[in-house]
Amino acid sequence: MNSNTALIRKGGGANVPSSQRLPWVGLLALAMAGFICILTEGLPAGLLPQIAQDLGVTEALAGQLVTLYAVGSVLAAIPLTTATRGWKRRPLLLLCIVGFFVFNTITALSSIYVLTLVARFFAGVSAGVLWGMTAGYARRMVPDSLKGRAMAVAMVGTPLALALGVPLGTFFGTYTDWRLIFGAVSLLAAALIGWVLWKVPDYAGEPAGDQLPFHKVFLIPGVRSILFVVLAWVLAHNILYTYIAPYLAETAFAQRVDLVLLIFGITSIVGIWVIGMLIDRFLRMLVLISITGFALASAALGIGMNQPAVIILGVTAWGLTFGGAATLLQTAIAQAAGKSADIAQSMLVTAWNVAIGGGGIIGGLLLEQLGAGFLPGSLIILLLPSLLAARLAKKHGFPS
Repeated sequence: MNSNTALIRKGGGANVPSSQRLPWVGLLALAMAGFICILTEGLPAGLLPQIAQDLGVTEALAGQLVTLYAVGSVLAAIPLTTATRGWKRRPLLLLCIVGFFVFNTITALSSIYVLTLVARFFAGVSAGVLWGMTAGYARRMVPDSLKGRAMAVAMVGTPLALALGVPLGTFFGTYTDWRLIFGAVSLLAAALIGWVLWKVPDYAGEPAGDQLPFHKVFLIPGVRSILFVVLAWVLAHNILYTYIAPYLAETAFAQRVDLVLLIFGITSIVGIWVIGMLIDRFLRMLVLISITGFALASAALGIGMNQPAVIILGVTAWGLTFGGAATLLQTAIAQAAGKSADIAQSMLVTAWNVAIGGGGIIGGLLLEQLGAGFLPGSLIILLLPSLLAARLAKKHGFPS
């Protein structure tokens, strides 16, 4: 039992926390799981030339390692989360982490392209299930007054991976061997298995009598509004993030994409910290401020392309306002869905991944037809409806 959290037995055999202190060690284990997940997802993009040469394929074919991972996540999130919602939580979490260990190890050792693709697909499956359960797991570790803050801690692995993990993995993989980097991620997963067994409490799955059908969860008031905000907000983000290099190529930062991404990553970490401090009292206000801030940042990046200071300020505001997006949206949908939170989270994971893929497709079309300079301004078309939906959903979707 974590010394920071006293657990008491309450209705239905579920463990619920009585302490008003965060169980840091357990929550950081969830954050590490997210860190490993994002590393597994993002490393192939940074190491594409080395992977392509080593496997004897083109860079376009090597890029399908990223695609298969995303496909695995999208296909697995809803059906597998639904199928396993009655399982005890810690064994399911361990199964996902074991998946990362096994499939990253296969990726590190395989010299067969098709086998590597299969490993990437099943790594994505592990990620889809993991993301579907992480928010609910974190919320069950703490009392109601700390649920938002607990989620912020559990989600901090994502910006840390984006800001530090993936760039460092790319750097070392470029100058050593990309296989060593995937091997290192496998070692992290192995260490995390021990960490989870040591300090992460177990919880019962959802009782069969409480398991709503998928379509009824979708129809719970607030769920659809939140999913719309996820699609619009995350789609807007990925249109710009995916094509940040072509945009910066037309600015004074053409040769400093790494610096801009570092600024975005660091400010994202600051953003999630701020969200974590305030989310339990000001969820709806933070959502509205974040979307509005991102819209203003997008406008600034579109108008101020020739002003380096404006670009830095715009990217800083972008990072600050998007860093806590996952925490805000996962908290909102968990509150709206109640006992069916894990299924609702799987819907959010699917919507999020669709938005990632859609950002690549729509952004590519905008880039070809209108040019990189049009990308930031085009986001307003998505962010204004997202802002309106969040504002109107104040009763169920974003109630506080």
